[in-house]
Amino acid sequence: MDPFIMGWALLHLFLVTSFSQAEEQGCRLRGDPENPQLLLDGDILLGGLFSFHTSWKERENNYMEKPPPLQCTSLNFREFQLAQAMLFAIEEINNRSELLPGISLGYRIYDSCGSIARSIKGALALVNGNENVSDTSKACTKPANVQAMMGEASSSPSMAIATVIGPFHIPMISHFATCACLSDKSKYPSFLRTIPSDYYQSRALAHLVKHFGWTWVGAVRSNEDYGNNGMAIFTETAQQLGICVEYSTTFFRTDSSDKIQRLIEIIKGSTSRVVVAFLSHMDMDVLIQHLSNYNLTGYQWVGTEAWIFDSQTASRDKNHILDGAVGLYIPKAHVSGLREFMFDVRPLNSSNADLFTEFWEGLFRCKFKPSESPEMQKECTGHEDLTGVENVFTDMSHMSIFNNMYKGVYAVAHALHTVLSCNQTCDISTKLDPLTILRHIKNIHFKTKGGDEVYFNENGDPAAKYEIINWQRKENGIVDFVTVGLYDASLPPDKQMNLQNESLVWVQNSKEVPVSVCNERCPPGTCKVLQKGKPVCCYDCIKCAEGEISNSTDSVSCVRCPLESWPNDKRDACVKKEAVFLSYEEIMGALLTAASLFGTCMTSVVAYIFVKYRNTPLVRANNSELSFLLLFSLKMCFLCSLTFIGQPSDWSCMLRHTSFGIAFVLCISCVLGKTIVVLMAFKATLPGRNVMKWFGPVQQRLSVLGFSVVQVIICILWLIISPPFPSKNFKEFKDKISLECALGSSVCFWAVLGYIGFLATLCFICAFLARKLPDNFNEAKFITFSMLIFCAVWITFIPAYVSSPGKFSVAVEIFAILASTFGLLICIFIPKCYVILMKPERNTKKSMMGKGA
Repeated sequence: MDPFIMGWALLHLFLVTSFSQAEEQGCRLRGDPENPQLLLDGDILLGGLFSFHTSWKERENNYMEKPPPLQCTSLNFREFQLAQAMLFAIEEINNRSELLPGISLGYRIYDSCGSIARSIKGALALVNGNENVSDTSKACTKPANVQAMMGEASSSPSMAIATVIGPFHIPMISHFATCACLSDKSKYPSFLRTIPSDYYQSRALAHLVKHFGWTWVGAVRSNEDYGNNGMAIFTETAQQLGICVEYSTTFFRTDSSDKIQRLIEIIKGSTSRVVVAFLSHMDMDVLIQHLSNYNLTGYQWVGTEAWIFDSQTASRDKNHILDGAVGLYIPKAHVSGLREFMFDVRPLNSSNADLFTEFWEGLFRCKFKPSESPEMQKECTGHEDLTGVENVFTDMSHMSIFNNMYKGVYAVAHALHTVLSCNQTCDISTKLDPLTILRHIKNIHFKTKGGDEVYFNENGDPAAKYEIINWQRKENGIVDFVTVGLYDASLPPDKQMNLQNESLVWVQNSKEVPVSVCNERCPPGTCKVLQKGKPVCCYDCIKCAEGEISNSTDSVSCVRCPLESWPNDKRDACVKKEAVFLSYEEIMGALLTAASLFGTCMTSVVAYIFVKYRNTPLVRANNSELSFLLLFSLKMCFLCSLTFIGQPSDWSCMLRHTSFGIAFVLCISCVLGKTIVVLMAFKATLPGRNVMKWFGPVQQRLSVLGFSVVQVIICILWLIISPPFPSKNFKEFKDKISLECALGSSVCFWAVLGYIGFLATLCFICAFLARKLPDNFNEAKFITFSMLIFCAVWITFIPAYVSSPGKFSVAVEIFAILASTFGLLICIFIPKCYVILMKPERNTKKSMMGKGA
């Protein structure tokens, strides 16, 4: 269409509309007036919105004529119960003299038919009245027709109504709308409720699921504000608690069969065995029928207050699908006199005969007028007795919800009592303002006759308390709603939930808590590793690495044991590492000890032989003084090896290396002295030589003393600067502690060994030079050979010592000490002992001097 023509058309429409409005300066009701289903006149009116019907007949509009009024179907007896609770509270207040004395409360109640549009229309009718005002003299603004509204039961219509009436500040108090979104006062400033917000229920459900160890669950929610918002909070809290939702799908009672089929397939194809159902009771009533058709048993259901205490839902569960369900419900309550009033249905016949007739026929399953339907129904007399009827209307198990309605009406009454400055009488001249009433309702704090405290927080919500309900089917097939615990959000987090686990009955009448996890729990000794591309609840259990443990189930990581500890075989605890050192009890230590003692005894025997035969030519010719000093030093070498065996201590660490160093230097000094004596003796046999006077006994003692003092000085400096000390070596063995003697100063240690090596080399050179002396002085050959052994042992000792771990390095050092000491003892003294003991004929002066003559 041409934009120019479109512009002219819009301008024409605007002018026609403006002219029409100019003609009608007054207010005129558009559409048909909406009459209340129940009404009672009074000084102050309260409004009520209830879904007396749950659905309506679908109709096709041809847009050629005015649509007929909505035809509601499917009576909802529970809403009649709630309306009765409201009427009971109003009648009780009107009969009281201490509350609103002289003031009568009336009501206007509309049927919303489960339609949000009809709920809004009813709310506007309550605010404006249903009069058709056409008098141009009357202004369009006037006081609200009602001072407060009670209802709705569902969250979605409550949100719509609160949005519409919020700008007018008309209080709206719901008894069953639990959506957490309604706590947002920026969007719903005039909304209050006497039932806790789903914010608390959703969190409580998540904690309930966590309490039973269910970390892998499915979720079904009503496809409306109640289910969507409640499930969103549950999912968020569940993630914080480490719970994963395998699937989260929506359901509404009007869904097509194809969508319901997909829902069934999702549940059947899942691996989780727990289903959290955030559904309204109407949705659950429809869903349970479909679940029964597929016999979808074996799942543990977790429910909300909307259906967990619903006897109608329980009666429709023919296949025991929901048996063992657990969930939250409002704490039980009792309102005295309400049951008797509930069964008196005369107030329901106050204004709408058609509604009352439909109610009566549905209640007693009869007809006032004969029906042409082929189904035979008895005729209603109007005198049927309600006391013998068992159906939803006579079921008083939902007294907690009725009590919520009762408290809501009383909250308005207490606020009005304050606003009207009531004492003995009320100031009826006070002009009622919805905003003032709303402020007073928010600030009320009173107790009902049953002892319940009534107050609202800053969001218009009451304190959150729930009973934990468990479905337990009795032998007669009736479900018993057993209270197995309490949840109080006002308590500290660790005390909010109080459960009696022993009284629970689970799915399929089991006493064992069902298991619903993506993976089996990781036992101690393992940690969780997430599976790629899967939720955090799906993981593999990996054994802890070497040196690490996990001592709890489902550990997210392993912790390293302290240095002095090591994991046990299961890697679920750290055990103290075994301390290892070269001890006398083990075979290697015992053998080395035996070798040391044997060498000591052998040296003692040689010394005894030399002492016994000290006056024989052989002993005297071999410089007996140096020989005895050498034997003493050899014995010290054998004994110092014992200080290397056993658990290291401060004194043993300092003693072992210093005693070893000094003993060996003393030993080598004696051997060096003997070698020099041999050389000097040979020089003295040459004509014109008298060198022995330069290396006599005094010089020999001084040489030994001088060589030894140098080593003593090195050892003293070592002990002063940085002495050896006991240490724990954690590097050599992973699962053991090697107790060792740390060198302290490595320079001093190698200086001790280097000095021994220097003397040994010097001694070896001297002996090597004297190796070809005449046989009379063949001791040089034995010294040469002994020093060859000594040097070979200690040269091989260095790499072996450095590369040997822990106690084996100590064993290498002891072996080197013993081997070199045995080499000296055997090479130098055993041949002489052989001559002394076995060849005494050669131990004569003549024999000693014979070959040299």
